[in-house]
Amino acid sequence: MALMPFLLYSDGKGNIFEDVTLYACGRSGWDAMDIPSEDWIALPNGGQLYELPGRRGIGIDVQTGQMRLCEKGWAVAAFIPPAYTGSFLAAYESLPHAETLPLFCYTAAGWQDEKFYVTALRIEQDIRQEAAGFDENLIDKGVDTFLHAYPHNRLVKHLAENCCQTYECPASRNYFMGRWECPVPTSPACNANCIGCISFQPVEETIYSTQDRLTFKPSAEEIIEYTVPHLETAPYPIVSFGQGCEGEPLLMYKTIEKAIKEIRKHTSKGSININTNGSDPKAVKILCEAGLNSIRVSTNSVRAEVYNPYYRPNNYQFEDLAESLKVVASYGGWSSINYFVFPGITDSEAEYEALRKFIKATNLKMIQWRNFNIDPDWYMEKINMQHTGAAIGIRQMMSLLRAEFPELKFGYFNPSIERINGSFENDFAQ
Repeated sequence: MALMPFLLYSDGKGNIFEDVTLYACGRSGWDAMDIPSEDWIALPNGGQLYELPGRRGIGIDVQTGQMRLCEKGWAVAAFIPPAYTGSFLAAYESLPHAETLPLFCYTAAGWQDEKFYVTALRIEQDIRQEAAGFDENLIDKGVDTFLHAYPHNRLVKHLAENCCQTYECPASRNYFMGRWECPVPTSPACNANCIGCISFQPVEETIYSTQDRLTFKPSAEEIIEYTVPHLETAPYPIVSFGQGCEGEPLLMYKTIEKAIKEIRKHTSKGSININTNGSDPKAVKILCEAGLNSIRVSTNSVRAEVYNPYYRPNNYQFEDLAESLKVVASYGGWSSINYFVFPGITDSEAEYEALRKFIKATNLKMIQWRNFNIDPDWYMEKINMQHTGAAIGIRQMMSLLRAEFPELKFGYFNPSIERINGSFENDFAQ
């Protein structure tokens, strides 16, 4: 069945309607366009719809086939849950003085046959952040248990009261359920000034951070106290330095080095990972020698001219990202990039060619295709992206990369050591 969902609009009062005179469009870069039928999937469980105030949706007129604005209400976009990657942005036109949108992803959405549809594909079969898998009673019990078990541990208190109970961070919720990936925030400072930072925004900016940043430097002892039991008891255990509620963990590499060495004196189980901007290859080398198993380097692009105006790095160079990945590869570790997907930029011909070279140069093991949580217009203006050039399409780009790099893995989460060393495609958190 060909999918041609109708455009959605909001009345500004929390109600969403379909406009049966318009088919939904998608956006790539600055351009609105028709969406191929294969790009539509039913809105996954855990996905959400929201209105875009001050913006009119762009659709294709059912009668004429021409694009026009929907004047009935505000445009609507979708937030798609983890494990899914969006292939088109919501198409809209901003009215004068429209406020900057919050730091969420804005995926194209529509309505057909009594269902909401979005333009996305499931890139990861791991269920670790699926909404249906979180048990509120078990989470609350875990919070109480761990706070009593570690009464003086500031990190456990931070993860409980801020990450889990206030922001409902999926990683922290999993930790308090005693499973899978355990978050280890370590650094209150950062050496980048990302325009879309989720934990720190200047007071003069037009957007707000979605969560508060860590305010203290944890000790190695605090880290060791709660991570060793997790590695010993959790299924498919991972401990991950570098979280959304902190700055850059490599700035705390000495503390992390000490913690890794001590952790490995107590247990050989599980995987030790760092999520980082990859800004200090020398620090990465030290951590690899201490026992680091994997690295995930975040980037919005593998082109310096796109990376630099977004990250605005302090005291490091774009080239350091590749060097950090090379270091981990030289130690036999697992290397990933946390690739912020922005249709029209990520799948541009220039980015695709740069990515091919980057994969070859770093011997990259995995791409985590992450949805970019940012106002599309605001982002494009901030990085001065006036023209994006020809776009391949997110799906097509993935297909081309799979054909050229059959050993390269695609996903959304850091893999456990069991997946790294065994059957990557089949060993998922259950």
